[in-house]
Amino acid sequence: MSSKAIVKAFYDSDLANDESVVSKFFHDDCELHWNSSHGFMILKYKEIEDFFKGTRESYNTLRFQFSHLLEDNEFVTSRHTLYAHTIENPDNEVALAHFTAVWEVKEDKLYRCYEISQQADEKTLESNTFLEIKI
Repeated sequence: MSSKAIVKAFYDSDLANDESVVSKFFHDDCELHWNSSHGFMILKYKEIEDFFKGTRESYNTLRFQFSHLLEDNEFVTSRHTLYAHTIENPDNEVALAHFTAVWEVKEDKLYRCYEISQQADEKTLESNTFLEIKI
């Protein structure tokens, strides 16, 4: 499977419900370097497991809409918006955040990620800047 296919399979999986998502997709020595509105953090395997446990407790579904998904050997760059149905409001899908991530795949698993995110707001959603771009 190509690096791009592995990253795409991860995003297409049921991140809001599948308890095995981390073991399926993440390398044991993985690191996620994430700049978000909460500041900078580095998550390793255990912290990533904890993060997705919290995700499963908060969301019914997650959906990713990509504007870019580019591959260069073992590196995959994605630019996307994350949408979710929360447990509190399951009938309403909301845009949570915009992401740009550079993934490194090693041994067919997600090994390193350098990611930046910002909260989605009406201005960015109305601009259509995160709509899919045909490359």
